[in-house]
Amino acid sequence: MKLLYVFDAYCGWSHGFSATLGEITSRHPEMPVEVVSGGLFTGPRRVPIREFGYVRGANAQIAERTGAEFGEGYERLIADGSFVMDSEAAARGVAALRRAAPDRTAELAAALQRAFYIDGRSLSDATTYRQVAADAGLDAEAVVAAFAASETQAEAVSDFRRAAALGVTGFPTLLALDGMRVTTLARGHATADDIDQRLSARTS
Repeated sequence: MKLLYVFDAYCGWSHGFSATLGEITSRHPEMPVEVVSGGLFTGPRRVPIREFGYVRGANAQIAERTGAEFGEGYERLIADGSFVMDSEAAARGVAALRRAAPDRTAELAAALQRAFYIDGRSLSDATTYRQVAADAGLDAEAVVAAFAASETQAEAVSDFRRAAALGVTGFPTLLALDGMRVTTLARGHATADDIDQRLSARTS
């Protein structure tokens, strides 16, 4: 059995779920975690953040319910409303990091969300991936090269298709996969204890 985490690096609720996912992976080191990007801001939704008037209110709710932080760097980045959240670029970055350290993708996904939501770094900027990779002790130049590669763009599109094929329509979603059996452990906010209860019910 493995866990499959479908998230979007530009999703605030996914940012809020990072601590829960970290707790679950520490409680269950025997279960590998696969990370798939969902594609929240693509196509016509790839517009300046001012078009999403709900963001600030949602962020306040996320912080209250999950304890997630939204840093000064992030607030400066979005202050004039012109920043564009591009989930395809973020998914390419996730794919590039996944190639570099496939067994650490959950940890690296959380680091990407900190880079955006705490430090205010654009996930369309190659220097963000250079920094995240360097901080993680990875080959930063290899990650930057992968971020720009056409194969990584294809991986990002493949991630979006896989999320859709699994019926995932909201982020974050955590699934347990065992052969052909798929169980939803979390959709949106959940605690590690909530997920453990669902895992226990699944195996009992």
